[in-house]
Amino acid sequence: MTVPDTPTAGRFEGREHRLPIRVYYEDTDFTGLVYHANYVRYFERGRSDALRLMGIGHAELLDGDKPMAFVVSKMELRFLKPARIDDTLVVRTHYDAVKGPRLLISQAITRGDDLLCRAEVEVVCIHMDGRPRRPGAILREQLGPWLAREA
Repeated sequence: MTVPDTPTAGRFEGREHRLPIRVYYEDTDFTGLVYHANYVRYFERGRSDALRLMGIGHAELLDGDKPMAFVVSKMELRFLKPARIDDTLVVRTHYDAVKGPRLLISQAITRGDDLLCRAEVEVVCIHMDGRPRRPGAILREQLGPWLAREA
């Protein structure tokens, strides 16, 4: 049996998206611990792959009749424990709410039962000229089942 060479986008368990990742040498600093900026990359992958599984692709948003994109406007990180080379981690993502043009997202990175890092993220939908815009009805419909609340 041949297994296709396609990357995984993780999976949903209830409203929570889970993306397994492995820590590689390139992710670490000279101490063998994950460099702090790489947690931001892991969180981005979690948000993007959650959207992908919801049926929302970044390329499709750009190609639509009203092109739009997402930009991070606010991110608060709390580092609790370090990740190390060769660790297997899980990026956990919850799309919590839509408030006007903003999407509120809670994320965590875990190793087994250990919580390593938390993030509270605010993402803004924008026109291609950079101005904020509310997500369209189709996008809101696709996000709807995954939201904790809609404001």
